[in-house]
Amino acid sequence: MRKTRAGHTQQIRVIVADDHPVVREGLAALIRSQPDMKLVCEVEDGGAAVRQYLKQRPDVILLDLRMPEMDGITATKAILEEDPKAKVIVLSTYRGVEDVYQALKAGAKSYLLKDSRREELVNAIRTVKEGQAKMSPLVAAHLMNGVQSERLTKREAQIMKLVVAGKSNKEIGVALGVTEGTIKVHAGHVFKKLGASGRTEAIRIALERGVVHLPTL
Repeated sequence: MRKTRAGHTQQIRVIVADDHPVVREGLAALIRSQPDMKLVCEVEDGGAAVRQYLKQRPDVILLDLRMPEMDGITATKAILEEDPKAKVIVLSTYRGVEDVYQALKAGAKSYLLKDSRREELVNAIRTVKEGQAKMSPLVAAHLMNGVQSERLTKREAQIMKLVVAGKSNKEIGVALGVTEGTIKVHAGHVFKKLGASGRTEAIRIALERGVVHLPTL
């Protein structure tokens, strides 16, 4: 804990945002157990996270990657538009390169996995509070391994999402307003970038890297 000019200790004020009650309550309990931290509030969706951040102005906010109303990346962007100095930690079960890339691009200071050790999480809060970046070693390794891979264009990502949804090239062409032949060409480029020999392998790799996600129930 830092000391103020009056000699009093100043706790790190934290907001937790996660739509899963068990996870949210666990994070809240962990923060409450730290003498140098104070839980400001806990919320269950991205929109509420943005509103509470702007109202409470905490030192650090923990955002789940996948939340209803507004996901963690969109919430990060919204918060930083209003407060460029905001310190955001994105938490996720996803370790795909694209997820990490998008979170860091949005301005998050840290990307941690939800199965990280307690010590890793609280240390990340302290590190980010001081303005430094903090990454899970496993996430950093995945990110470094993915640096060599070519990123998909916006149109290629759209096509891959429809491939994962089980759409044929003809159906994808109709959905995107282009010919089936054009989709075949784009799909070929996508498979090459992913290093996949066909649709099934491309779907597996795209899901592993976080290029696309299966719909949540």
